[in-house]
Amino acid sequence: MCVFGTEKRLLSLIFQFLLPFTSSAFVRPASMPAGLRWFAEYQPFTPVIDTLRGLLLGTPIGHSAVLAVAWCAGLTLVGYLWARAVFNRAPAR
Repeated sequence: MCVFGTEKRLLSLIFQFLLPFTSSAFVRPASMPAGLRWFAEYQPFTPVIDTLRGLLLGTPIGHSAVLAVAWCAGLTLVGYLWARAVFNRAPAR
C-alpha cells in the first residue's frame, strides 16, 4: 500500500503552492508582518522574482541574480544527491 507516500506528495504540493504567495511576487516584504517578512525575504522565490521583475522593467537588480542562481544551483544539487541516494539504496523486501 502506497497511501502514505501519496499523502506525503500531496503535503509537498501544498507547500509548493503556498510559497509564491509568501514571496515578493504580489506584495513587497516591507509591508508584511515581521515573521512573514523574514520568511519572504529568505525563501527561494523572492530573489528569482526580484531578478525577473528588475530585468523586465529595466530597474536595478542588485545581488538578486546571484542569490537566484545560488538557490537554483543549491536546490538542484540537493535534489540530485537525494535522488542518487534513493536510487542506490537496497530494495526493501
